Amino acid sequence: MPDPAVPPTPPVPLSALLAREDLALRQLAGPSAEGVVIHWVHASEMADPYPYLLGGELLLSAGVHIPQTAGTVTGYFDDYVARITAAGGAALGFGVAPVHDTVPESLVEACAAHGLPLLEVPPRTTFSGVARAVWQLMAQARLAELRRVTEAQQSLAAAASRPDPVPSVLRRLAQRLGGWAVLYAPEGAEIARAGREPGDEVRGALTRLADVVRPAGGPGERPAPASATDTVAGSHLASYALGSGHGFVLGVAEPERSAGDHTVASVAAVLLSLLTGEQQSGTGAARSSALVRMLLGEPPEEVAALLGAGPWVVVRARPEGDGAPDPVAASALGAALGSTLIDPAGDVVRVLVPADRAPAAPLPGWTLGVSAAVEPHDWPAADTQAARALARARATRAPLLRHGARAALADLVPPAEAAAHARALLAPVTARPELTETLRTWLSLHGSWDRTAVALSVHRNTVRQRITRCAALLATDLDDPDVRMELWFALRHV
Repeated sequence: MPDPAVPPTPPVPLSALLAREDLALRQLAGPSAEGVVIHWVHASEMADPYPYLLGGELLLSAGVHIPQTAGTVTGYFDDYVARITAAGGAALGFGVAPVHDTVPESLVEACAAHGLPLLEVPPRTTFSGVARAVWQLMAQARLAELRRVTEAQQSLAAAASRPDPVPSVLRRLAQRLGGWAVLYAPEGAEIARAGREPGDEVRGALTRLADVVRPAGGPGERPAPASATDTVAGSHLASYALGSGHGFVLGVAEPERSAGDHTVASVAAVLLSLLTGEQQSGTGAARSSALVRMLLGEPPEEVAALLGAGPWVVVRARPEGDGAPDPVAASALGAALGSTLIDPAGDVVRVLVPADRAPAAPLPGWTLGVSAAVEPHDWPAADTQAARALARARATRAPLLRHGARAALADLVPPAEAAAHARALLAPVTARPELTETLRTWLSLHGSWDRTAVALSVHRNTVRQRITRCAALLATDLDDPDVRMELWFALRHV
């Protein structure tokens, strides 16, 4: 944990403050400004500022506290500077107006002796102007830090989506930190690493630091911390327990610890937690195995056991508005439905969900179409059912619609005979899929031009033209309810 006296803002190099031409500050004594940083600014005219300093300040004084006899009192300035350095003050700024015309020489000598940077503040520069400049530099540093962290998060997320996600994340992390990143297995072995490898001393220390955050697992054991840090041989070390709970640990060694490095490493730890957790639980391997088997020709019912218990429903979802769902939104939808079997395709997300997890209520921001519960061999038919349910839900502005699974009159006709009749009746239009789909949607919405246009995302005039074309090709009157019924029956068997 950082020193609680240090504020959570990036420090300002003293050299950056001296480079401000509008301030015209001049260093008179002390070490080089290159290695000095300022955490805040404090003005005080106390003869002993020690009780009022937290450390890291640029202390500003106009010398009001200096007695007229200070020049003859031995050690006054030496004691004053000693108390500032004892309190952890970073530098002293002395204003030459309105009390003093110049910086007392004895003060210059005392600062040189104690190694405290001494700045001359000219008459035209106010103390509030110096403080404002420090806050401005801090804001710029903070903005640069946030930009760096954001870019690192994006690059790490991109690495996690590669075919070799774990090595890719480690490589990107090592590049971002300019150091070495390693993933430890639960038993302590290095299973992946990236970056410039450190020496044996640092490597061994990092291995031991990984043990600090690894869960002990014994009864009554104190919980391990989520992270730990150390410094060995000039290298800054950090270890992070991955959230999978299986003992994986991320270790990092870097020559310098910059602001934001902890945040960047924490993002990598979260991504690796997801990757290792999935790998350890076997769900990722199971899904991959199921996909490979289906691609190689095995029927869905043979691989369904790898995905979990059935039966299944297909959920088709479309977000509110006109934009296509991004991968994050699609993943969030899958999480809400309790499934990782997600397919973002264009403006619709398809999710394969066990029937016992089928959505019972609408999800805010989504329009859902849900199929009937089916076994794996009927997955394609369920997808069609979900698509039609979604189209009807959008047309009727309902947040969720399910495919009806009750027995119907059509069930009385043998499927083979019904299919043969449908092929013969619809033969004139089946060569034009857009016509059959428009006819099906139009009939399902009771001949409503507007709702059909909404469901198909086309203009209402396009719907009219297609329906007129269907009537001409079929040589029938689509205003006749008997004709509509027969066509609807046929369309269900195409």
